[in-house]
Amino acid sequence: MTTTGAEADTWYWCLRHKCVESGTESSCPPEDRMGPYESREAAANWKDRVDSRNEKWEAEDKEWEGD
Repeated sequence: MTTTGAEADTWYWCLRHKCVESGTESSCPPEDRMGPYESREAAANWKDRVDSRNEKWEAEDKEWEGD
């Protein structure tokens, strides 16, 4: 398998293995990964990012619905 420059610079959180994997080392299917992220640290902190986005979306939904 040939690694592209973009793939070498991507990071994922593997939901199956519960660890950070680079785009070049991950053998898990996309449905078992969160990402891609721009750094190892960002991939490790995926849950914080997801929780923050969900909270923002929930607040926007309440504003949109008039709650």
